[in-house]
Amino acid sequence: MTFAVGGKMDWLCQRCHRESVSQSFFRPGFLICFMGMLLTLVMYPALKTLGIQLHSALTGSYVSGHHSVVLINCPNEQAAKDIGRAIMERRLAACVNIFPKSVTLYFWKGEIQDATEILLLVKTRTSKVQKLTDFVKSLHPYDVPEVLSFPVEDGSLPYMKWMDDAVPDD
Repeated sequence: MTFAVGGKMDWLCQRCHRESVSQSFFRPGFLICFMGMLLTLVMYPALKTLGIQLHSALTGSYVSGHHSVVLINCPNEQAAKDIGRAIMERRLAACVNIFPKSVTLYFWKGEIQDATEILLLVKTRTSKVQKLTDFVKSLHPYDVPEVLSFPVEDGSLPYMKWMDDAVPDD
């Protein structure tokens, strides 16, 4: 009876030894796979930009959503010019259009307000929208400035190329 238990113990030890050898063999493979996936996640923004540029170059087409139009309302023409120039100086946009006065109706603190505002139409890369939004909020005179972004679905390819050249992709 002791021999049978010893035989089972030998078989169990051999099996455990074999499994530990196979686990140590597969562990580097798992580590390499994990590191590859982690590197891909970290590199995703750069890989996405490269993929968009490659797709556009090979097909001659525009990739929807690569650029955005941003609307910003300002209280007066001087604020609009100051904000527009600051955006351009930081190369956060390819172009800023300043539209003349418009009447705006909106709710503020539970009441309907009536104001005259100046509208900025900002054309930029979609990848710059958050940086642009944060920058505008930091210098805009309103407590809650209007900064609305809309992705560009299609347009003139030479114009889109010009926008890419005018706005560096960090």
